Amino acid sequence: MSSPTRPHTGTAEGGRQGSPGPDPAAPAPEPSADPGPPPAAPASAVDPVKSLMLIHYDLCADAVDPLEIAAGLEARGVTERTARAYRHRDVFALAEEMYARVPHTEDHAAAELHAPPATPRARGPRALARLFLLPLPAVLAAAGLAAWPHTAGRPRLALAAATGIAVLLALRACLRRGPLGSRFPAAPGTVAYVLLLLAAALYGEGLISQAISGGPDGSWAPRTAPLLALLASLVPAAACVRAFRRGAGRRLGSSRSLDDFAAAVWPLLLALFALYLCTLWGLLGVSAATLHQATGLLSAGSLGALLLLARLMVQHGRAEAARAALLIACAGQFLALASLFASRLPGAAALATPVERLTALGGTGAVPALACSLAVLTLLVRTVPALSRASAHAKAAAETPGAPR
Repeated sequence: MSSPTRPHTGTAEGGRQGSPGPDPAAPAPEPSADPGPPPAAPASAVDPVKSLMLIHYDLCADAVDPLEIAAGLEARGVTERTARAYRHRDVFALAEEMYARVPHTEDHAAAELHAPPATPRARGPRALARLFLLPLPAVLAAAGLAAWPHTAGRPRLALAAATGIAVLLALRACLRRGPLGSRFPAAPGTVAYVLLLLAAALYGEGLISQAISGGPDGSWAPRTAPLLALLASLVPAAACVRAFRRGAGRRLGSSRSLDDFAAAVWPLLLALFALYLCTLWGLLGVSAATLHQATGLLSAGSLGALLLLARLMVQHGRAEAARAALLIACAGQFLALASLFASRLPGAAALATPVERLTALGGTGAVPALACSLAVLTLLVRTVPALSRASAHAKAAAETPGAPR
């Protein structure tokens, strides 16, 4: 004789689940040969998904496919272990049942589907402003460099200050709006680390060279070509970020599981990252040839890669990882300089040996290049798995209060 089957967990059992149970004060019936069907289990035991559906009802009702629910559940901390506790093999299987059982806002979806697109008049000024905003920092820096030889004394100092302030304000505008903008705030200290790295790109190699030769004695010329190329690379960086966002969005709608989404997204991320690096190296070559500066290119390339990955992580809510990588790059260059100056103490000459050997092999640019490359590798190891998760893109697409950073 087969054992009695468990009641079905569908909505058709709603009436039995809501019926009152037996009186606990009544005496227990005496056992008989035919025990009959088992008593109805509580709703939480018969339908374990129902409570989860009530908690995440807004997510289920507004979703357009099960993968969107799976991404939202993953972003809210639901793991594979949690899904197995709800009698499903993984988060996607749990999301499929939740999607099938919750009524969806069809009228809202249809209204969005048939809504007229934005008119060119409404989109034109905004698109035009963004088109000119991204190259603006590089244009301002180039204008300041062009006027530099024609000034001296106090006018030159005023020109340097005005150019620096204008470039920083333009950079801030680029990072607040458009493809490089973020709904998530940067972690405390991130802006300071970025400014230190940009200052190191200007003066770091000269300071290392002076420290090795026993200085610093007097002033030294800044390396302006790498900084100009980094500012010009905002345009390809924005294009790559936008392409990644759109590509991930398309794969979020076409993938059939979280694993399928991850397998489709990480090659896109690496391909766009490689495309940006190639474009940056081209800009570095043009800038070096124009300004007749052949130094600082290697370190600027690794710094550009680090800044792009850090911005991607901030945009997807991983600001702490971005700050940690920037801190690694800053700390590496600081320790190199500190070892050079500390080697002048009695009996501490060996402290400068690693930096001196590294600069003998690859020049003064090898020190910042090594520090930034280590930071890039550290951040890349975290970026690929983090941005290959559907929850990262669901989190980035959600409306978050607060001004963008």
